[in-house]
Amino acid sequence: MAATKGQRIGIWIIAVFMLVGTVGSFIAIVLANSNQQTDQQKAQAAYAAYQKESEVYQAKVSAQASELSKQYFSTFNQFASRPAAFDATSVTELKTNDLIVGSGDAITTNSSFTAYYLGWNPTGKVFDGSISGDALKAPFAVTPGGVIEGWTKGTDGMKVGGVRELTIPASLAYGEKGSGEDIPANTPIKFIVMIIPTPEVIPQPVPSAELIKYSQQGLL
Repeated sequence: MAATKGQRIGIWIIAVFMLVGTVGSFIAIVLANSNQQTDQQKAQAAYAAYQKESEVYQAKVSAQASELSKQYFSTFNQFASRPAAFDATSVTELKTNDLIVGSGDAITTNSSFTAYYLGWNPTGKVFDGSISGDALKAPFAVTPGGVIEGWTKGTDGMKVGGVRELTIPASLAYGEKGSGEDIPANTPIKFIVMIIPTPEVIPQPVPSAELIKYSQQGLL
């Protein structure tokens, strides 16, 4: 049976609405894809800018470390052969031995300072240090509470420019927990510490709010 005029109009209205809805959905998808593509491009640009800043920062840090190495390598390297095996059972208290007395400001237990160092265990194995071949790595920035107690107490009274040997009992080092394979639990350790004038602080690049936002959105 043929549809009435009213029915035909209703069918057309429904068809129009369906068409409009389909077109609208298509446009929304296109716009969403376009916006996502734009955001991805912005995210990549923000990341590229941050990466470039990081590369500049690393270059400055490396250049500074190189200059400091030229200045202090010969002095500190004369102690490179000092690490040797020692009797662990004889280390019952903190001992210090000034190898070079500095002429700068004195360090206290609440001081922040900059240092080069060599650390070794009772077998004489160096487990960490500032010497790398014929150069020094970037110096170590020490802050109050940021090092083992043996360092905090052992460097107390040192003057900038000084070099001191620290013999540290396990209780003031890494105690019952130890630290990796080279420092088992309850192991005393030794260090050579050289305090240098704190160099100019090179500001580290900080990710922009935009970069953080895009990272949280999973666009990076």
